[in-house]
Amino acid sequence: MQPAPQTAVSASPEQVLTDKIQQKTARTAVVGLGYVGLPLLTELARSGFHAIGVEKDAGKVEQFSRADSYIPDVPSTLLKKLVSENRAEATVDEAILADCDTVSICVPTPLRKTRDPDLTYIVSAAENLAKYLHPGMLIVLESTTYPGTTEEVILPILEATGLRVGEDFFLCFSPERVDPGNHQYDTRNIPKVMGGVTPACTRVGTTLYEQVMDRVVPVSSTRVAEMVKLLENTFRMINIGLANEMAMMCDQMEIDVWEVIEAAATKPFGFMPFYPGPGLGGHCIPVDPHYLSWKTKQAGGAARFIELAADINGSMPRHVVNKVQQALNDISMAVRGSGILIVGVAYKRDVSDTRESPALDIIALLENLGAVVSYSDPHVPKLTVASHELESQPIVTAASQADCCVLITDHSDVDYKALASSSKLIVDTRNRLRGFPGSNVVRL
Repeated sequence: MQPAPQTAVSASPEQVLTDKIQQKTARTAVVGLGYVGLPLLTELARSGFHAIGVEKDAGKVEQFSRADSYIPDVPSTLLKKLVSENRAEATVDEAILADCDTVSICVPTPLRKTRDPDLTYIVSAAENLAKYLHPGMLIVLESTTYPGTTEEVILPILEATGLRVGEDFFLCFSPERVDPGNHQYDTRNIPKVMGGVTPACTRVGTTLYEQVMDRVVPVSSTRVAEMVKLLENTFRMINIGLANEMAMMCDQMEIDVWEVIEAAATKPFGFMPFYPGPGLGGHCIPVDPHYLSWKTKQAGGAARFIELAADINGSMPRHVVNKVQQALNDISMAVRGSGILIVGVAYKRDVSDTRESPALDIIALLENLGAVVSYSDPHVPKLTVASHELESQPIVTAASQADCCVLITDHSDVDYKALASSSKLIVDTRNRLRGFPGSNVVRL
């Protein structure tokens, strides 16, 4: 009697996708080619995958195709190499997702004017992706959002296709941790947190990013991963708020807050130095904690630390303007009619991004007081403030002509010695001019 023939057991979608990833035959896609998406795309391509960027902005796609990088952290030389070797491409056509095995979503998550989360871009990306969802596909959301977004917003859209999460397709959240302008930590060497809707999702997501990142940190759920990002930025926001409040208190008591922080930082445990400044800017710290605050309110709680820190940090532009007024008063000048040069308008050192920059508020406040305001920033050639446009001025010439300079952003490629020697009066909000000779420097 002949034995019954063995029935071949087909591999599961998880195993098929895992094999593709480990063999580098998986086609990877990144939706959104901004400051998070473009660096991720280049790392996927450098790691041996064919990487496809999907971007609605046709101008960015055109620049990508010319290998003309618009993100400082991605050199054009690297982009040129990846494009010429056909390892990376970009398109406005979302239909290409139908042929992709993995999709990382890196779209903006702004706040509405009411400080509520605006998930328009996330929902749009999920709805478009659902048209092309197929068995054996991994989706990783990287856009910062409130805990629960992946499972409460993205998952229902994808499961409406009839496919089952953890069996047919895999869904994870992995918070972006990009720090633009940071030359020590980049997309590859910053540890990557990964949380899946199911254990299978976490396994597949971890497998993909282990091919690209130096270290992946799996966590138990998407909610944990979502909360990780908010904790990181809330931690910074609150401690910067404390430093800013200390600066205002020390100012009232005529104590040098910078000396206080420097001395406190000598303690080898139990203290981490944070520094005051003109206010918070950028796409993360001023925005992300409000996602957590909003979600906490929805659950019936209150995020008191977040609200207090937001108030303190939000008051810093006005505090800076008050320092300018006091400094001018001390030399018998009024703000009205004075020429004031803002030095640095980007939200942080060595970047060109002005989103949420405190310089915008400071310029508007000074103009409302009647000052004649100009600015100098080697990274920002033009700037729109309150519906009118300004152009960056040569720093030494503009400083010598101004009645007062206000140092907001301390770019590393500025000649501060020349700035100090050519200026009549400087309000330094970054302590960048500490140790420079002369009595024309007023520090925060």
